[in-house]
Amino acid sequence: MVLWVILLCALVSSLLGGLYVLGVFRRQRPNEPPLDKGTIPWLGYLLEFQKDGSEFLKRMQRKHGDVFTVLIGGRYFTFVMDPFCFGTIVKESRSKLDFRTNATELVLRVFGYKPIEATHSIVHASSTKHLMGDGLTVLTQATMESFQKLLLFNLSSGEKRVWQEENLFHYCYNIVFRAGYLALYGTEAPRGAGNKEKAEEQDRLHSNQLFQEFRKYDRLFPRLAFGLLPPKDKREAERLKRHFWNMLSVKKVWQKDNISGWISDQDKLLAENSVPEYMRDRFMFMLLWASQGNTGPTAFWLILYLLKHPEALQAVRDEVDKVCRESGQEVKAGSPPVTVTRDMLNQTPLLDSALEETLRLVAAPMLVRAVLEDTCLRTSSGTELTLRKGDKVALFPHISVQMNPEIHEEPHKFKYDRFVNPDGTRKDFYRNGKKLKFVSMPWGAGVSTCPGRFFATAEMKLFVFLMLSHFDLELVHEEEEIPGIDISRWGFGTMQPVRDVQFRYRPRF
Repeated sequence: MVLWVILLCALVSSLLGGLYVLGVFRRQRPNEPPLDKGTIPWLGYLLEFQKDGSEFLKRMQRKHGDVFTVLIGGRYFTFVMDPFCFGTIVKESRSKLDFRTNATELVLRVFGYKPIEATHSIVHASSTKHLMGDGLTVLTQATMESFQKLLLFNLSSGEKRVWQEENLFHYCYNIVFRAGYLALYGTEAPRGAGNKEKAEEQDRLHSNQLFQEFRKYDRLFPRLAFGLLPPKDKREAERLKRHFWNMLSVKKVWQKDNISGWISDQDKLLAENSVPEYMRDRFMFMLLWASQGNTGPTAFWLILYLLKHPEALQAVRDEVDKVCRESGQEVKAGSPPVTVTRDMLNQTPLLDSALEETLRLVAAPMLVRAVLEDTCLRTSSGTELTLRKGDKVALFPHISVQMNPEIHEEPHKFKYDRFVNPDGTRKDFYRNGKKLKFVSMPWGAGVSTCPGRFFATAEMKLFVFLMLSHFDLELVHEEEEIPGIDISRWGFGTMQPVRDVQFRYRPRF
């Protein structure tokens, strides 16, 4: 009899524990945001969120207001759609809202890298030194040389003004990725005198091969991040990881010339912190995706929007030509390719605005914090809500700020000068008469702001500057509609198109 009682108690305990895990007993407490668990235990709204996260969040906002908690795959996410709350959340101390927990889980899953406690400070210190200020000037020059090697190397050879056709997304992603890779990870060392041309040809070949494999991994990335790859794709993802761990191994990287300080310093600091070599190889792969996973796609959208808006293309091109002339350079028949400096990139307010407008339209990161203790959140209406310990709090600026018609008039339209006043100064934005601090958040915010944002901006601007100054550009099918976006990439940075677009280019002179 006693045995049966023990077994019955164990069964009931297991059943109750299972129901707890499934979320059956979760209830909204006083002062907490509205709670919506969906109809499927544990899964909640996982399938709907993955199918189209943007539409799901819009529906939840209409149903519950600007702050609500939903069950997604066994975890409770409180989404905050009130932009006046963003500052409080991104500035809250790590002891209450921690961004590293979610990031640590993600980088281990998708790159195989397990961060140490010092990883964040190492990345931050190195990025401050090499991706900002004087360090950024040096890296901009290296990136400029990479673009010349990939984009302009045959212009001075008397190339005829013949149209060449390419797929725009592939072309932009390919060139920008390879230029960034060579600038960061170094170039082939010439083997003996007079072999510079051979080394540069090897750089072009190797970087292109690396890009082809990178694109394979990039296509798997969203489902890999969610842990939803089918067995065949999972095996392919593991193969690609091992490939990049090998190709970007510290042994191979240190054999290169012109390695950036950003790469070399971080590897040295990891080694000093006793991180094993195999884990440093994985760190190198993580840095590659972090630095190059979004710049190429963003450059594609910017070029495409300019081609679809002739007045914008002409205005930005005029600005680029003016900056060239003022630097003492001019693109004309027989002249050497333009060398663009960081100072020149700082004189392009229209290009800056066009890039920011592109990011407003296509950058859709989701900013997540783990709630480590119950935390009070005051909304713009004065309501005080409690974020529950153990939950996640998430911001999705693409909906709540970037595409909000109360902030950006006609938000679905591309307006190249949206962010700039006629005198070249930055424009302010308001909601309900109150000035907003965050009007576009492609780089995140607060302590988790992308440390490479200045380099990424310089890289994309360099590409567009060189394309507009050296080439005539046009779409093959001028009436073709701008392609839709791949909704599987919501939450992971710059969105990608569901199809490519054909364009043609030729030297301007």
